Amino acid sequence: MAVAIIIAGGSGTRMGQDIPKQFINIYDKPILLYTLEGFQKHPLIDAIEVVCLDGWHDILRAYAKQFNISKLKWIVSGGSSGQESIRNGVYNLEGKVSEDEIIVIHDGIRPLVEETVLTDVIRKSQQYGNAVTSLPYNEQIFVVDDELSTIKYIPRETLRRVSTPQAYRFDLLDSKYHEAFEKKIGIYGSHYTNTMMVELGVRLYFASGSDKNIKLTTKDDLEMFKAYLKTEKDNWLK
Repeated sequence: MAVAIIIAGGSGTRMGQDIPKQFINIYDKPILLYTLEGFQKHPLIDAIEVVCLDGWHDILRAYAKQFNISKLKWIVSGGSSGQESIRNGVYNLEGKVSEDEIIVIHDGIRPLVEETVLTDVIRKSQQYGNAVTSLPYNEQIFVVDDELSTIKYIPRETLRRVSTPQAYRFDLLDSKYHEAFEKKIGIYGSHYTNTMMVELGVRLYFASGSDKNIKLTTKDDLEMFKAYLKTEKDNWLK
């Protein structure tokens, strides 16, 4: 079984809205609640923790009650960066979960995570101690030589796109976050748990991903999300 940490501490400035993007309503439901429903319904998820912006905790609790997210156990304040937010979520679980518990980390603004993807990342992490969802690259990848040109490419067969969900044994996850923040390794800029782990010498294992598992960061992403929802609704009606 597993515990989920849902990261919802961002302010969503790129979306250009007055409220955090994870709380934007799509068809009368906040984006974050679509994400939480996926974890609520999954049989291998025991409990959910959300790392949330200050000032939105009570609103989140109200939404969780409204949409029957009974697995929500903890709401934790986010930090000043993505890695600080994840760290806060991890540290809050100290003394609350067992050392061998599988912890699934997921972006709150990836609401289309599929049951099969969650199952595979949990099963792989139970087998290897960690797992990251991944997909092959389908395009050609070139290295920028200057702003206008390139003279080098990277064979796409050697690359994988990695996103969330990611899963780790709690003892590994907790110890590496303590080490990272003590040594100031893998915690700045665009670093995430997976890149931090590699910088600290951990071998990561690939799990199955899905192109449908998009991250909602722009208005165009919202339109794509709406299209996915409408497609699913139409298929259900047939």
